[in-house]
Amino acid sequence: MAVDPDFLDHVRDLFSGLAPLRMGRMFSGVAVYTEDDVMFAMIAASGTIYMKTDATSQPAYLAAGATPFTYTKAASTQQITSLMSLPDTALDDPEEALSWARLSLPAARAAALEKRRTKARRRK
Repeated sequence: MAVDPDFLDHVRDLFSGLAPLRMGRMFSGVAVYTEDDVMFAMIAASGTIYMKTDATSQPAYLAAGATPFTYTKAASTQQITSLMSLPDTALDDPEEALSWARLSLPAARAAALEKRRTKARRRK
């Protein structure tokens, strides 16, 4: 199931303060990037927005009622705790959504840096 194009426009509006934004395919959803290759959010096919987290930012997401990204593989449920749902209160509030995005940026930048390093090692 693809992500609704109208919903993608809504997400662009929510995070427009981080412009420029770029969208790309990720699993059956869409990855949301800023700063060229910094993926700070993912939109699942279900329409749920998941934000990049780490040990520093995850407690704030949990306190706001966020849940980790989950998927089923070989009849078992897998959790990706580095992707937490955007709190419902931010879904229609660009200011709040932007605040959560900024909280996610350090984890997203660190993941992008590690990905760049891995690619550089493979090239050698």
